[in-house]
Amino acid sequence: MRHTQTSAAEQIAHRTHAPWPYTRLDVPALRAAGHRPHPIRQFVLKTRSRCNLACTYCYVYEMADQGWRAQPALMAPAIAARAAERIAEHAAAHDLPRVDLVLHGGEPLLTAPARLAEPVDAVRAALAAAAPRTRVTATVQTNGTLLTRGRLAALAAAGIRVGVSLDGGLPAHNTRRVDHAGRPGFGAAARGLRLLARHPDSYAGVLCVIDLAHDPVETYESLLAFAPPSVGLLLPLANWSSPPPGHRPRGTPYADWLLAVFERWWHDGVRRTRIRTFEEIIALLLGLPAATETLGLAPAATAVIETDGSIEQADSLKSAYEGAAATGMTLDTHSFDQLLDHPGFAARQLGRDALAAGCRACELVEVCGGGHYPHRYRAGEGFRQPSVYCADLQVLIRHIATALERAAHTPAAHPPAVAS
Repeated sequence: MRHTQTSAAEQIAHRTHAPWPYTRLDVPALRAAGHRPHPIRQFVLKTRSRCNLACTYCYVYEMADQGWRAQPALMAPAIAARAAERIAEHAAAHDLPRVDLVLHGGEPLLTAPARLAEPVDAVRAALAAAAPRTRVTATVQTNGTLLTRGRLAALAAAGIRVGVSLDGGLPAHNTRRVDHAGRPGFGAAARGLRLLARHPDSYAGVLCVIDLAHDPVETYESLLAFAPPSVGLLLPLANWSSPPPGHRPRGTPYADWLLAVFERWWHDGVRRTRIRTFEEIIALLLGLPAATETLGLAPAATAVIETDGSIEQADSLKSAYEGAAATGMTLDTHSFDQLLDHPGFAARQLGRDALAAGCRACELVEVCGGGHYPHRYRAGEGFRQPSVYCADLQVLIRHIATALERAAHTPAAHPPAVAS
């Protein structure tokens, strides 16, 4: 396993690139003032660090952090067993009713079907011994190209649901999702999705990164052909030092794109799928909790375990700078309770107190929550800026709020149900 403390290079990177929170947040003082940490509830297991595709926009391989190059290609059984022990230890210490596991990569389906469920089985066994009241949910996030009947059967037998990443339901939407020889991956992914659609109990949904070059309604309706129970429409990972495509002052191209889909979805009359972003905004507008780190003020509750047993923060931070997700912690040397006191992790549990002054004063803060943490980054300053998508989020939230208010005053209206 890796070193047991954050390396000097990692410390310098954090302090240089992100003074907030790494030089400006005093975690011991925070705890002395009474701010208690929230336990980790989701554990992302990087069972593979390599991928059979080479998507040109991938945050793991194509953005600022190239740490994957030093990772073992796969998570060894001993690492998975140690991860299970640490997860069970944390669940027992906090009497967690549930933990959520995500098998991730790279491409986790590079693993042989007979071994796909081993990390989940290990966690269940460890919980049965240490925290028998804690139940487990498990998903695997895949590009879909390696989905076969054998793999799907093995996952279903273990109660592991499948989420698929895709850029739309047509070949033209997926030109950036290619293999290492530059060949398109859409055909294989579409075959996998059609197979998955025949097993709805195993189908978690589809994640789609927004591409302004593609018609929003066409993208949405083409995805419906794969019968996804939910669709996640993701803003591209970007920040103030590396702005998203099409970004311009006072422009709201991403809100415009999303609102075209919202209008189609909201007025459809029949809920054909759940769209996470819209349902989360509706829930937050109604004062309900939303299970997301991209909106709202709920504390971060996700830890990542790399193939070598190192413990990291959310993968999405890899879009900011080299080592942005690093903690210097490993399964052998640190508990997940210790991760809670890491300044990068503690900052993401502060809610409103972690936000820029303008965000704290904004009337939309309870819904927006300052936006997704990586989207706030500015080199040399860190993560205490408004989201680079601030203008888009304001337009999106206000539009949905207006639609919700109109629906409340129109008895005949039957808008899509809010996520539970």
